[in-house]
Amino acid sequence: MEELERHRAELTGYCYRMLGSGFEAEDAVQETLVKAWRGLDRYDPDRAPLRSWLFHIATNVCLDMLRGAQRRARAMDLGPAGSPGPDLGPPLPGHAWIMPIPDSRVLPADPAELAVERETVRLAFVAALQHLPPRQRAVLILRDVLRWSAAEVAELLAGSVASVNSALQRARATLSEMPAHGGPSEVPARGGPSEVPARGGLSEVPARGGEVDRRLLERYVDAFERYDVSGLVALLHEDATMSMPPFAWWLRGREDIREAMLAADAPCGGSRLVAAGTANGSPAFGQYLGGEPFALLVVEVSGERVSATTTYLDPRLFPLFGLPMSFAGPPRIGG
Repeated sequence: MEELERHRAELTGYCYRMLGSGFEAEDAVQETLVKAWRGLDRYDPDRAPLRSWLFHIATNVCLDMLRGAQRRARAMDLGPAGSPGPDLGPPLPGHAWIMPIPDSRVLPADPAELAVERETVRLAFVAALQHLPPRQRAVLILRDVLRWSAAEVAELLAGSVASVNSALQRARATLSEMPAHGGPSEVPARGGPSEVPARGGLSEVPARGGEVDRRLLERYVDAFERYDVSGLVALLHEDATMSMPPFAWWLRGREDIREAMLAADAPCGGSRLVAAGTANGSPAFGQYLGGEPFALLVVEVSGERVSATTTYLDPRLFPLFGLPMSFAGPPRIGG
């Protein structure tokens, strides 16, 4: 079983890109490993390497899970930006959303590979993948993200090289028509074959090769916990977005975000943010209200400003990110 477990992170990353949910990806990988364990006596290493065999099982598991499933999305994929105001509309069910996943579950430890693969789990890219039919999605991930050869993918999918190349071409064309999401051109070239302890400090947020200024995060957390709207908005890009799954309501632009926060009468006043590492390549925080888990906050940064925040109002995410289910720190209210 130890030999199978060595492939867990890579399999989880693959299943996550296929399914768009950290919960479902972990379920898929667990089913894959159980099937592999039970079938080890039938596995023939002369026919396929262990890694290829595991991906074959994982692909079939994912395709089965996607049969008849609704496409997952982000709020901005569902409609135009809303207006500041109290009406958020009805919440949508959990299966409607692209859900986050800890980088530690899906990304390699090798720094040379880390920067490349981080881009392929960004929320926008994973959301774009969900527009592809499942088999095209598998082909694109295997070819453009994991860099399998067309022959390897054809063998895994029991198809021909021509059919794989055709599916890849169609998948790339679909993503290229979605500039807001980013197509395969946003997947950087990579090497290789072508074809719970005390938490809360920002030291818990891994460095990202200089991409994220820790001082920016410190200022963001400080303003957030004091509910300093002016200070918080000053850290945003002019066209920053804010969304709060499970609501389809979302905002674009820091002035609308400022208005919404001021009109909300500080419903999150007294919140504490606990660092949760990175999710989908971006800093993540557990938000606690009154010591209780309230939301997982993913903060996307571009340059020296915050470009997007996604607040997942789903405390089920806390254990996935290793966050405690209570936080005893004193509240911070006011300046």
